[in-house]
Amino acid sequence: MNRLPAVIAIAGSVLGVSPSLAASPAHSFSAKRQFVSQVIGCMRKRMAVDKYITYNQAAKECKDQVRKQTEGADAGPLVAADTKH
Repeated sequence: MNRLPAVIAIAGSVLGVSPSLAASPAHSFSAKRQFVSQVIGCMRKRMAVDKYITYNQAAKECKDQVRKQTEGADAGPLVAADTKH
């Protein structure tokens, strides 16, 4: 009898989260993964050049740099050009 409220709460939370996961765009995961990959690459370079920079400083500077780069990028889809030689 004591398990019923716990089961109802868990079932409600699972059902409440499921639509939000389905509604999220599929490309957001890959975009975030690409962003993280770019930040890690930037941090490796920055920390290799400057041995006295802290991890947190490098992370902040690289996140800002990658955000600035991605803001300037065109958000439209890539389409192959149809050129005949």
